[in-house]
Parts: sequence; C-alpha cells; structure tokens
Amino acid sequence: MDVRESTAEGLQPQSLVELAVSRLREDILSGAMVPGERLVEEQLTRRFQISRAPLREALRLLGEQGLVEHLPRRGARVTTYSDRDFDELFAVRDALERFAASLVARRPREELTVLSLTSALDDLDAAARTDNRLAASSAHRAFHLAAVALADSRQLLLTYEPVIVKLQLYMAANLRREADTTSPAEGVRRHRRLFDALVSGDVARIDHELERHGSRRYFH
Repeated sequence: MDVRESTAEGLQPQSLVELAVSRLREDILSGAMVPGERLVEEQLTRRFQISRAPLREALRLLGEQGLVEHLPRRGARVTTYSDRDFDELFAVRDALERFAASLVARRPREELTVLSLTSALDDLDAAARTDNRLAASSAHRAFHLAAVALADSRQLLLTYEPVIVKLQLYMAANLRREADTTSPAEGVRRHRRLFDALVSGDVARIDHELERHGSRRYFH
C-alpha cells in the first residue's frame, strides 16, 4: 500500500476516496472547476496526497453522478453539457417536480414533515445574507430534494436526484453572471413562496409557483 494511504489522521483507502469525491464535488459545484476543465491525475494526487487508485475511484464515482466525464485516451474532465442537454434536463426536472407536487397535494397535511424543507430554506437565507455561493448551491439542492421527498415516493426521489445534481453544473457555470443580474434575496423569496404553496396543499397555487419558479431566467 502507498504510504500516502495511511496518513497521520488514520485515513483508510475508502476514506481517501470519500475525501477526494467531497473536495472535487465541492470545486465543481462551486464553479472553482469549470465545465470542460481537465482533471490531471498527477496534479490531483499531489493536492490530496493520495495515490492514483483512490483518485481514480473518486473520479469514477463522480462520473456516475454526472459531474465528471472520461474521454478515450484523453483522461477525465469536468462534464460539459450542450444547450440542448440543459433544455432537456430542465424539462425533465419540471415534469418530475410537477408530478411530485401532485402527490404532495393529495397527502393529508398532518402527514407532511417539513423539517428538512424548513432547514434548507433557512440555509438558503443564511447563504444569501453572507454571499456564500457554495452554501447557496448546496441549500438549493437540499431544498428541492426535500420538496420532492414530501411526495413520499422513494423511486421518484432516486430518479430526481441525479437530474438536480447535473443542473448544479449549469448553476455553477453561471454564478457570476447571475450575481450581476439577480439579487440572492430574490432566490430566497421564490423558494419561500414555493414552500408556502406546497404546505398549503392548494393545487392551483402550487402549479402557479412551480411555473414561476421553473423559469430559465432564474436558472434555479
């Protein structure tokens, strides 16, 4: 075993994989690494102080999440999507969220557990106040996952999650542009309106807020 796979902190190989996944995922979703950027193994092994084996496993796992793509004889890079890809992803997200909302609306209000949704909304608000873009991105993803989870459909949630993660790439790539044109507080207000609609169980209100919320102008 490479001596670097037994660190002072006692990290085991699997922990090293998780560490690399976590740091690379953070860089990608925060926009520190941009779509199309090459992921050079030599640079990354030095950065994380690990051998190639756990790094390659980390890249493989990120590939399964749609954040990294492997090119024949050219190594790995941050995934790139075309405008058509994003149009299709937004359409899929919209369809899944509308289906989830229809299920939420039919559930008895007393069965809804909104703790995760409330927590994500609070995190989104805190991130907006401190202009923490990575935290805002994470809170946004958590909010939408919690909203879909209210439908109480495991398979729906498993289908939805990779779609929202892939859309984070679009968000990360456009953070600076959006910051120049849209107030972070507006994003919080839109999510709060969607929260209130979901909790109300009013189908027309939910549909209206989803229509407003899904606008590509806001990208999230």
